[in-house]
Order: sequence, then C-alpha cells, then structure tokens
Amino acid sequence: MIGRPKGKKRGGRHVQIMEYMQATEAWATMKPGPRALYIALKRLYNGGNNGEIFLSHREAAKALNVHRNSIGSYFAELQDRGFIRLATPPYLGPSGIGVASKWILEELPTKDKKPAGKAFMRWRKKQKPRTKSEPPRHNHCAKEAETPCKKALSGTTNVTQSANSFKSAAQ
Repeated sequence: MIGRPKGKKRGGRHVQIMEYMQATEAWATMKPGPRALYIALKRLYNGGNNGEIFLSHREAAKALNVHRNSIGSYFAELQDRGFIRLATPPYLGPSGIGVASKWILEELPTKDKKPAGKAFMRWRKKQKPRTKSEPPRHNHCAKEAETPCKKALSGTTNVTQSANSFKSAAQ
C-alpha cells in the first residue's frame, strides 16, 4: 500500500471556529465585518503566540479589502463583545516607527499559560428600555365602553345649539 510520505500533512493551514463559540449570542448577532476581522486575527495565531498577535489597522484593512477608517469599529466591536482583548496598545518606537497593537484571542489560553477568558460567553445584547404605555385619550370614555362619550357629544351639541341660536337671532 502506497501512502503519503511521513511528515507531510494533507491540505494547508486552516482556521477553526469552534461550534460553542458560533452558538453564542455575541457571534450570532455580530455583523460580517467584525467576523471577518476575527478570522484574520485567528489566521495569525500559530498555536503558541496568543497575546503576541500583531495586526495594525492598516494591515487589517488591506487584508479585508475595506477602508482603513472603518476597521477601527470592527476592533471595537470585537473587544466589546469579548472576542479579543488588547495586550499591548500601539506606540511609537524609539526610532520613530510605530509599533502595532498586540492582541489576545479570548477563546484560547495565552502564551504564559493563563486560561482563556471567554468573555463572549457572558455577552448579552443590550435591550432598549420599555416605554410606558400611554393611557387612552378619553379616560372617562374607557369606563363607558357601550355608550358614546358624553363630554365629546356635549361639546358638539353645544356647538350645534349655539349655531342654531345664532341663526334664529339673525332672523
């Protein structure tokens, strides 16, 4: 039987998104842009560099084929929902060249063997506060469901009576 040579793996590298993560409310309600950014970040993970993942906004925008001004909201949404955490913020190096942020993927243990935070499991969509229901316009009419509103009718009757009295006075 001829098999594949030892040491060779079938296929190329791949990104694995776990089922339990996809089933969370945080992932299910997320827009496609931040999802694509998470996959781009996960592609940079090599099995032991969590917390040392470099990805600048410009590189991320180029990888996702979007404008660099829109990528900041993608990073913010991933942080807000608990998928990533900032390990080291960006800074200007000693030679004047900027150094990109270092990111931590919350679903995996970090390089220094700290357990995964998995904050995305606890994330819930913020619900808008309920508004109080307004009472009916004619509170006094609600009590008398079968009969028409007396005050509303009396107002029309008064107008009609005053119009009739005006006509008779004019004659």
